[in-house]
Amino acid sequence: MKRRTLMTSALALALFSTIPAVAFADALADIKARGSLRAAIDLGSPPFGMRDGNMQPTGSEVESAKLLAAHLGVKLEIVEVTSPNRIPFLLTNKADVVVASLSISDERKQVIDFADPHGVIQVIAAAPKSVDIKGVADLKGKIVATTRGTTNDKVATTQATEANIVRYDDDATLVTALVSDQNNIMISAPQIMNAVNERRTNDPLEVKFVLKVNPYAVGLRQGEDALKAAVNEWVKADLASGKLNEVYKKYNNVDLPAEMPK
Repeated sequence: MKRRTLMTSALALALFSTIPAVAFADALADIKARGSLRAAIDLGSPPFGMRDGNMQPTGSEVESAKLLAAHLGVKLEIVEVTSPNRIPFLLTNKADVVVASLSISDERKQVIDFADPHGVIQVIAAAPKSVDIKGVADLKGKIVATTRGTTNDKVATTQATEANIVRYDDDATLVTALVSDQNNIMISAPQIMNAVNERRTNDPLEVKFVLKVNPYAVGLRQGEDALKAAVNEWVKADLASGKLNEVYKKYNNVDLPAEMPK
């Protein structure tokens, strides 16, 4: 299991590395000239990205992207993605930025750049009260669900090495699997657990332990220094004004840390 998942991770990184990068003199100038910011957002990842009762995009990252577009003085154009294709869409210029709770990792830094963090996400192990697990050693031989291609997947792969990991293609499918009792243990985020528990009221999941705390940030193509500077200006301004905390708390029911981790 461990050898196969590590090979899969290496293959994914190799794939990113071979995607042809399209050279642009100044992505920020292109955005301004176009009058719109093309933001890759995963709408199957509540509460970060989802659709409301009228099928309109909503969620903390949707509202964050709107704040960023307003800061740049342009309209927001949402490019819908899934967790696995967030980075490929960026690298093939189908999007200008990724605003999709994209956790910062050394692996991703090899192929893309990151702005300063504007949010955080924990990686947790969650299960019903009846399931007795207190650490990764207790996951040995157990079926553990996660979302393919996410940082949660990477943490599950590297830490829960003796678990039987089942990977779903997006967070919405993961939630459905847990609600329908196909799976009872997950490695994901508290926000995903909350989404599960909204529909799994008879046997809700609870946090068993925290594996990691990750900051997430806007993802950009490497070498886009002007755009990165502009995004960082937005992060600094809207953290200071409280706008980003207001959006985060609205959807996550907790405040951002007083000092954002790097």
